[in-house]
Amino acid sequence: MFNVENVKISYGQVTAVWDVSLNLNEREIVAVVGPNGAGKTSLVNAISGIVPIADGNICFMGKSINSMAACKRSSIGIVQCPEGRKLFPDMTVMENLRLGAYSCRDRTVLEGRFERVFELFPRLAERRHQRASTMSGGEQQMVAIGRAIMANPKILLFDEPSLGLAPRIVHEVFEAIQKINETGTPIILIEQNVHQTLEISNRAYVLENGRFVLEGTGRDLMNDEHMKEAYLGIE
Repeated sequence: MFNVENVKISYGQVTAVWDVSLNLNEREIVAVVGPNGAGKTSLVNAISGIVPIADGNICFMGKSINSMAACKRSSIGIVQCPEGRKLFPDMTVMENLRLGAYSCRDRTVLEGRFERVFELFPRLAERRHQRASTMSGGEQQMVAIGRAIMANPKILLFDEPSLGLAPRIVHEVFEAIQKINETGTPIILIEQNVHQTLEISNRAYVLENGRFVLEGTGRDLMNDEHMKEAYLGIE
């Protein structure tokens, strides 16, 4: 369904990602894990079209999207829930959610998407008229995920969805990601929370210094000695 083939990402003379390849099949959760500065956000932004690639190919449904603008990629269903949430703080929950479906003009379709978001996060239905800036970090993350759902994604990209959240809220966020996937949406999950990420992922890639150093099923990587020592705190 989706392929990243030998992709290189550079910023001027500095290369952030080297010769990276991954694939995503229907109904999968595929994770990319690794330390800060490994190139994870560069990779997800390249997939979204926010940063260009220096070499390689990105294919969706068998067609290259290298030259496709970020807004066009979103319109065909490649949707990112960004690191740090990136909400409009002075807008209400409803206004932020509505921006996720800015290209949709069918009121019935919109109502159906709002219903899907509120079914996943009932708390947002209760606070639909509250400004985003007055909400907790966990509630803001729910709005960010809801906004991505409003875009009706065919592929959903999560960039560090657990960042800065309390453990209880992290658990809720990961549960929400699983529920979204269970409805049929394939997911690429970029995360530093390695243990919980591997638990819910079908497959995972480990990115270090801009290169993939390991890949396999979530279960296989949980049992890998390098993963245990470097990321899971097991010796």
